Amino acid sequence: MGKQLIFELVGGIGFFLFGMKLMSEGLRKVAGERLKRILELLTKKPITGLLVGAAVTALIQSSSGTSVMVVGLVNAGLLTLKQAISVVLGANIGTTVTAWLVSFLAIFKITNYALPAVGIGFLLATLGKTRTSKLWGEVLLGLGILFIGIHFMKEAFAPLEESPQVKELFVNFSRYPILGVLVGTIITMMLQSSSATIALVQVLAFQGLISFEAAIPLILGDNIGTTITAQIASIGTNASARRTAMAHTLFNVIGACYMLIFVYLGIYVKAIDFIIPGPITPGNIMFHIAVAHSIFNIFNAIIVFLPLISWLERISIKMVPGKPEVAEATPQYLERHLLDTPMVALEQATREIIRMGRIAQQAMNDAMDGFFADDPKALSRVAPREEAVDNLQKEITRYLVELSQKNLSMEESEKLPVLLHTVNDIERIGDHSENLVELGTRKIEQKLPFTPQAITEIRKMYEEANNMLNETIEALENNDLALAKRALKREETLNQLHIELRQNHVQRLNDGTCQLLPGLVFLDYVANLEKVGDHLTNIAQAIMGGLRWDGFPREA
Repeated sequence: MGKQLIFELVGGIGFFLFGMKLMSEGLRKVAGERLKRILELLTKKPITGLLVGAAVTALIQSSSGTSVMVVGLVNAGLLTLKQAISVVLGANIGTTVTAWLVSFLAIFKITNYALPAVGIGFLLATLGKTRTSKLWGEVLLGLGILFIGIHFMKEAFAPLEESPQVKELFVNFSRYPILGVLVGTIITMMLQSSSATIALVQVLAFQGLISFEAAIPLILGDNIGTTITAQIASIGTNASARRTAMAHTLFNVIGACYMLIFVYLGIYVKAIDFIIPGPITPGNIMFHIAVAHSIFNIFNAIIVFLPLISWLERISIKMVPGKPEVAEATPQYLERHLLDTPMVALEQATREIIRMGRIAQQAMNDAMDGFFADDPKALSRVAPREEAVDNLQKEITRYLVELSQKNLSMEESEKLPVLLHTVNDIERIGDHSENLVELGTRKIEQKLPFTPQAITEIRKMYEEANNMLNETIEALENNDLALAKRALKREETLNQLHIELRQNHVQRLNDGTCQLLPGLVFLDYVANLEKVGDHLTNIAQAIMGGLRWDGFPREA
């Protein structure tokens, strides 16, 4: 009996987590990048951020997924700490939807609907003609597997209903709520899913193994345990991202602590009884738990911490000292009210492009530092910088398109496409930096041996590319023709180095001093650096072209 219980319980939890993961990923893919865009655009005010966080979490059925996404956006500079905190507050509300979903177990016989959902979902995911239909099939398949997992958990606990020892164990959670909080925290940390813990509590209550009073401390502990996911996601990120994870932890820990007082006084249970009057039965106890879970998170987020969001921000900053390690991806110079003054707007756009170029340069430097030092931490800094470059490309392009609709002079109109091309070239440099990270990761993970000569040659080409990048940005910043000419000469050097280093590599292969796999990575490195030079050439040629960067015609 004991072995069967463990097998069914472990299998049931596995099915639940796998179904939840499948459903969450399917929903996230259906929404695509729009979720990130929604988070970026609709979080200007704390209340809006909270509502967006709740909606996104309810949609993707994963508060962990939302919190990890938010940490990533903060790390890239796309959200401020205050905006991120408001989204995390909302995520705690959105995650309560799962408890309501599980509550239907008390009304419907899950297996009647779970198996058809699995079958139909599989057929759609496999035979669907469009990407959207396949993804919705994945969502339906995940939902069916999730309910099968709940069914197995229910069956696992059924034999324990008659065990007085087990009942006494769970009764202790109502006698000693702090013990229930601790157990709920540990289970959620182990499962990495607050939804799984709540489902487990609901099934226990449905089987009569745990009272409603004993379930509440487990719910509070569940909210503490779920913060570990964001903490893990924040490892290796910048200070703002780590502060976001800390704010998530503070919010839930403080909320559970003060709510525990109401639990000890019996006020919390009375509040739920007031909302859902009448006796608690096996048929409605799941709904009582879902309501208790929702009330805690709604009260904690909206009534308590939303007005205190600035305080929560300050506390997080004090607890996680340090400065952000990556430039913010939000534009600093693109003032909308300057669009009616095109000459000034063009100057502001140019300043933003220069800033974008510096971020792209730092991304390339980090990628190469990671390669030379076998440093994964340096490589990890590239992704948020590259994401920042991508975001600035979108924002600058949007700004210039809006500007093009104004009444521009001929000189101003001619300058716009030059700036747009420059933005795209800088964005491509960011893409090549990301390619360099993939190569560096391969070198580290596969422990690829590079000869001293190969390292020296890559360093030489990198320094040439970096000097060219530096000179091109300075030429753009200062309208310096001499620097632009010097950058163009470096491109000739890069092309020559590319040919020379490829020949040296072939010679090393023939001599047997270089292995094949490191050699392929070597070729990819020099190819990417040479392509960086190509994009810089486009920018330098634009500077050398027929327009001055102050908008006046250049002398012949």
